[in-house]
Amino acid sequence: MAEGARARPRSDLHAEHQVLNMGPSHPATHGTVKFLIELDGETIVDLEPQVGYLHRGFEKECESGSWYQAIPYTDRLNYNSAILCNTGYVMAVEKLLGIETPERCQWLRVLASELSRLGDHLTRCGAACLELQAMTPFLYGIEARELCWDLQEMLCGARVTSNYVRIGGVKHDLPEAFPAAYEEISAKIRTLLRDFERVVTRNRIFVDRLRDTGVISREDCLRYAVTGPVLRAVGVPLDLRKDEPYLVYDQVDFDVPVGEVGDNYDRYLVCVAEMHQSLRIADQCMARLGRLGPAPVDVDDPAVRWPAKGRVFTRMEEMIQQFKSVTDGPQVPAGEGYFAIESANGELGFYLVSDGGARPVKVRCRPPSFVHMAPLPLMVRGAMLADLIPTFDFLNMIGGECDR
Repeated sequence: MAEGARARPRSDLHAEHQVLNMGPSHPATHGTVKFLIELDGETIVDLEPQVGYLHRGFEKECESGSWYQAIPYTDRLNYNSAILCNTGYVMAVEKLLGIETPERCQWLRVLASELSRLGDHLTRCGAACLELQAMTPFLYGIEARELCWDLQEMLCGARVTSNYVRIGGVKHDLPEAFPAAYEEISAKIRTLLRDFERVVTRNRIFVDRLRDTGVISREDCLRYAVTGPVLRAVGVPLDLRKDEPYLVYDQVDFDVPVGEVGDNYDRYLVCVAEMHQSLRIADQCMARLGRLGPAPVDVDDPAVRWPAKGRVFTRMEEMIQQFKSVTDGPQVPAGEGYFAIESANGELGFYLVSDGGARPVKVRCRPPSFVHMAPLPLMVRGAMLADLIPTFDFLNMIGGECDR
């Protein structure tokens, strides 16, 4: 440099920011999401998430049919934990009807819900490992999930879109072979979960990819109405199963895992701990169901609960009631109500409006995935582009829930 020449300011050497469209065809954006990213080299300056469309029109579809016909639509909200979605919607309808299901039904719903939660967390953690190029833990997680779905298939005849929980009850009681199968399969799941943790939890590469990435503060979580494992990872022990108990969760002994930092590693640890708690709850459900013995699993009101197929095929009165239920549907008293459950991702709520007829006037879903996309830019600004992948994975955004 010539004598007396001034050094160029660092800002003059800076290149223009690059705008990158990531997705929706990118495998890490899960098919519907697009990220509009402003990059300075590989550093994220800003990010705009665009949730995309599945073209389902969930809420309007629910309003076009009877109260019962909406149940299969709830299966498609979060296809990793459909039974939880069934439960939230059905209990909102039951709130309007002013009915309470029998005790055995409530224990069955809790059992099915925790199996569903377990399958969801196994998918989330396993797929996150795969997207960080860790194939072995992914296989452990997915094998455990398939075993979990084996139990769901025994319980209701379906693995993914379950349609198990019905207004006023459940599809049917436990199959005779279920208790023995549960004992064997739950032991295998615990073994696979231990193997998964041994491979992943203290793995240096995995820890470095997750620790201090995707950090969100307690204040921002509360400001954006974040719930579920993302909120518990910052140290807030909010869990509707504890704070606003429904079904028989107030009779179940379980812990609410929490983190401290609120980064991706904390979210991973919370999810793994919750899987152990779900197995713990399921064990208590099986023990209680065994003590209860044979008992009704539906309300004794044919105007609310459709009769079982076996009775429809053999009894005239049941066939007549089935015909009336299908053609007219249950008449839900006029009014409005909101009911929320603790889904695998957080608070899943349904706001329903009835005019006293056989169809809902308004169905509005409060899905955690849609809410959790809003603070995502805060979590990745200033981070590396590669940090977006684990952050998005442990938010566990499900496209079906984001369909508006």
